[in-house]
Amino acid sequence: MDCRQAMKDYMDQEIEVMGKLDLDEINDAINAIMDCRERGGTVYTMGNGGSAATAGHLVCDFAKGLSEELGGKKFRFECLCDNTSLVMAIANDIGYEEVFAFQLKGKLRPEDLVIAISGSGRSRNVLRAVEYAKEVGTPVIGMTGYDGGMLKGMSDFRMHVPVDNIQISEDIHMMFDHMLLNVMSRCGWKAGAAD
Repeated sequence: MDCRQAMKDYMDQEIEVMGKLDLDEINDAINAIMDCRERGGTVYTMGNGGSAATAGHLVCDFAKGLSEELGGKKFRFECLCDNTSLVMAIANDIGYEEVFAFQLKGKLRPEDLVIAISGSGRSRNVLRAVEYAKEVGTPVIGMTGYDGGMLKGMSDFRMHVPVDNIQISEDIHMMFDHMLLNVMSRCGWKAGAAD
């Protein structure tokens, strides 16, 4: 079986979508992450399925990789998906729609930042956490696909992938992680100074 044309079609669509990304909005999100670091805040990440994997990968790359490279103040990142026992207990005893909001209650501060990842922008548990962040006054970065759903409209900063394809959305959300690392290390942020 020759799958080369199908592979090329997929890659061509991915390249086309990358050309439609709003770099101004992504730049604002980059600065929001750096501002959170400078004020000593914690960045909380969350998502379901593949988005949960991206949320965890962000923590690894920022809390270890970029923190080590830049020196000075470390990034404080925490993934709300990573404690399986806690997530399952909240889902079982309270409800799956509360698995992220419950973890934020009583500890989320206005100086923190939430990165909410949902390909559809409609994941109820993600939206509940964002609603709570809005009550606290914590800024939100929304990573979305499709039309962005409710999450796009609720977010202070947007990293939107304009495509009706969950695989390409998730591919580019993961690319955002690595792009952020590369851009932040190249833009001269060193030893805790975001000048």
